[in-house]
Formats: sequence, structure tokens, C-alpha cells
Amino acid sequence: MGHSPSSLSKSGPSSPPRRSRSFSPMAPPQQLRLTAPLQVAAGGSGSDSSSSFVPPARDYTQDLPDEILALVFASLSPTDRNACSLTCSRWMEVDATTRHRLSLDARAALGNAATALFSRFTAVTKLALRCARDSGLDSLSDHGAAALAAALPSERLARLKLRGLRKLSDAGLASLAAGAPAIRKLSIASCTFGPRAFVAVLQSCPLLEDLSVKRLRSVADTSGAASSIAEEIKFPPALSLRSVCVKDLYNALCFVPLVASSPNLRSLKILRCSGAWDLPLEVIAARAPGLVELHLEKLQVGDRGLAALSACANLEVLFLVKTPECTDSGIISVAEKCHKLRKLHVDGWRTNRIGDFGLMAVARGCPDLQELVLIGVNPTVLSLRMLGEHCRLLERLALCGCETVGDAEIICLAERWAALKKLCIKGCPVSDRGMEALNGGCPGLVKVKLKRCRGVSYECIENLKVTRGESFSISLDVVLEHDAGSTSENGAQENGQAQITELAGQMTGMDLLTNAAGTQSSIHTINRMRSVMSAIRRRFGNPLPP
Repeated sequence: MGHSPSSLSKSGPSSPPRRSRSFSPMAPPQQLRLTAPLQVAAGGSGSDSSSSFVPPARDYTQDLPDEILALVFASLSPTDRNACSLTCSRWMEVDATTRHRLSLDARAALGNAATALFSRFTAVTKLALRCARDSGLDSLSDHGAAALAAALPSERLARLKLRGLRKLSDAGLASLAAGAPAIRKLSIASCTFGPRAFVAVLQSCPLLEDLSVKRLRSVADTSGAASSIAEEIKFPPALSLRSVCVKDLYNALCFVPLVASSPNLRSLKILRCSGAWDLPLEVIAARAPGLVELHLEKLQVGDRGLAALSACANLEVLFLVKTPECTDSGIISVAEKCHKLRKLHVDGWRTNRIGDFGLMAVARGCPDLQELVLIGVNPTVLSLRMLGEHCRLLERLALCGCETVGDAEIICLAERWAALKKLCIKGCPVSDRGMEALNGGCPGLVKVKLKRCRGVSYECIENLKVTRGESFSISLDVVLEHDAGSTSENGAQENGQAQITELAGQMTGMDLLTNAAGTQSSIHTINRMRSVMSAIRRRFGNPLPP
């Protein structure tokens, strides 16, 4: 494809005809008169197993406009697109002039090839510079970054991603930022420059909206208050910044002044960062009161920090993952002022410091709540009843490792949670008695997932399927006692964030409308029986032969 055959000639009386090709794909196609069919051996050089192949008279892809060919390239995966671009010179040209994403191996020699690269790829809007771990010492340097910045499509480049550039310093990042003043999203990970480099980024990129910083190696593990850091580093106002994510930093407190200089900030994620965060959160909430989404994971933050965040009246999404110093008091402070809360994810790390009192405050103060995920939290009928009565839009619920969630709580859900559509239960002491209550409750329920619930039988699951109809989907994972006991509680707690991610994906990624035909139901039943038999074999071994 992409090559126009021009003629066929015979090399001998007994040899098959050969085809000569013209490697000028832009030349007009020529009409051919075939004198003999082309013989192609199917099994190698043997003459018995041969088939006749007639080559096309012309290359029909030459009739496709460049715009149509570009649409075809856009639907291909990166690997397939790279392969297709090598087919002919025309395809290579169309690919180069329409490619918007470009990922480069950021070795030291990249600076020398930058001019040729970006003169070929003229439509790039998203650029990724990556360097593997084993080649980090050979990564792009400041000198190479300056040469690369001079060749960048400065007016079009909107996204820039840097990974593993260990030879790049503050000056190198400043050069790249100056060469791409129109970027709106900047993502940096495993680099060696410090927080001062972002002063030049904010000065050179006034349109920056999304900033993600992970694993900066030059940020030292020093202790200091947010006030002293603010006096040391002066960040310019970031009026366009909407989203900031800092992750796996020894001292992310260096970025508190940057966040505080973003009055229009909407999303903030602080994940696995050391330092005391109560005072910094007070500064952030005072400077960026328009926060809508907040993720806190493995932080030293307590009720004082949550009380400060309650000043963000527009807060809609709150994730609290492994913050053991947070208690019911902090949740109550948020619930009393953040009345627009729609999603609440809490991983209590089984500290029993967040329970019914905090959840009842959420029920009273957050009537628009739609999604609730509780891991290692122990709610009872008291809080679940109030949530069902006051939060009439609550349609997604996940309960994982909740020791107090039993049959009475599931019956409460069936009676009070009329809007519930998706339910996920993992590691809770529920049984058939509680699950059978779902036969007549929760009229909108379409998806249920059960895991490590040893009190629930397959007979109960099948009865629920028959009663609720084809639009209802339910799954049960069997875990035997010796399998469940092999995992320690500490190990289960360490997997809390993975569970939150999995639950969120299950609750938001699945379609609400699910149709199960009779054939599919039978296949699912067979698969479940096979899993049961496999579990029995693992537990008791294979039966002895007669």
C-alpha cells in the first residue's frame, strides 16, 4: 500500500513473473496490463501448494485526500501509527503534519536533533520528554534544554510532561518554560530541580492551569513552618492555575506559597507528603477559598486542618485517606459549612476515630451527597438511617472492612435508601438474611458487588437475580477461611488506597443500564460453579481416584 507498481516482466520461461515497483508514491497511478498471474508459494519454495495472486492495477490510497488519511491515522494506536508512517513518503508527510502527541527519549543528544524534529512535526500540541531510570545520568542537560526550547512550537504547545530528567536543573526548566509560554498543563516527576524553578514557570507561562509535581529529588527533608518558607520563596500570582497535585515529596511545604498564590484554584491533591499540614491548610483555605475538590492521603493533618477547610463553602469532593489524626470533630466542621458536598471518600485506617457522629453530621449538612465510600469506618443503623432520609440523591455506596455493618445495616439500606443504584460490600459480616432484604428495597438498585462476605451464599445471589430481573447485576467472590486468614490486618490496611481506587472505578465506570440475556446468565452460572469447585480443590485437595 502506498507503492504504485509500474510493470511486470518475465525473467525466464519457467520462473514466475516478477513485479517492479516505483518508490515515488506521489506519482500518478498508471494503468497496467497483466500478462500472467503472479505465482506465490503458500508453503515455501514448493510448487505444488501455490496460489494465484493478482496485484492491484493501481494504488487506490492515492485517491484519498490528505484529510481523510489523517483521520485514519488519528484512529490508530501509537505503535501502528509509527509503522504506517514508514510505508511511503506521502504517508510520512501526512503523519508528521497532523501528529499532535509526541513522546521523545530525552537523552543528552536530543538537543542537537531538536531543530530537525520540530521542523518535521509541525502540529505538536502535547510533548512528553522521558528518560529511563538506567539512563538518567545521560538525560537532557541544561544546554540541551536551551536548544530544545529554541525549536519548540511555542504558540501551539499546550501540554508538557517531564519524566526522569536527572541532569536538568532550575535553569533548564526555566529555559523550557520560556520556550513554551502557551502551555496549560505541566507534569513533572522524578527530576532533580527544586521548588525555586517554578517561580520562572509561573512567570513565563501565564496560561498554566494544571500543575503536577511528583518525586522531586532535590527537595530536602527539612522542617520549617509555612510562614518561613513563604518569606524565602516569593511566587508570582498564578491567576489561571486551577489544579495542583503534589505527591511523594519529602517536604511539599515548599509549595504552600505557590498554592496560596492561586486564588482561582479549584482542585488540590496532597498525597503522601511529609510535614505538619494543619497550619498550611489554614493558609491555603484563606487564600484559595474556591476549592471544589480536595484529596488528602497519608498526611499529618488533624481536626484543625479540616476546620480550616470548612471555609471552602464550594467544596464538592473530599478524599481523606489514611489521615489517622482526623476524627468526628473534623468531619462535623466540614459538614456544617460545606453544604455542596457530592462525594466523600474516607479511609479511617481502622482507628475508629470517625464513625456515626461524623456521618450523621454529613447527613444533616450535605443533602446533595451522591457518593459515599467508607473503608475501615464503622457506621451503624443510626447514621445509615439518617443518610438515607436526608441525602435523597445518594446513589453510590461502598463499605469495606466495616466491622459494624451486618444484616441490620443492610436491611436499613433496603428500607431507607430509595435512590441507591450501586452497592459494594467487602469484608463485612453480612449474611443471606440481610441480602434478602434487597428483594423488596432500593427500587433503583442495578449493581451489587460482594467480596469476602462469607455469610452470603450463592443461593441467595441467584434468588436476588431472579427476583429483581435482568437489569440487575450482582457478583460474589468466594474467599475461604484459610485464604482470608493468610492476609494480616496490617497488609489489608496498607491496601486501603488501592481499594478506594478500585471502588471508585467500579462505582463510576460501570454503566447503570445492564442487560443480561439468558445465555449470558447461564455462562455466568457455569463460571461461578467452576470458581467454587476450584476453591474446594484448593481447600480439600483433589478427590482420590476410584
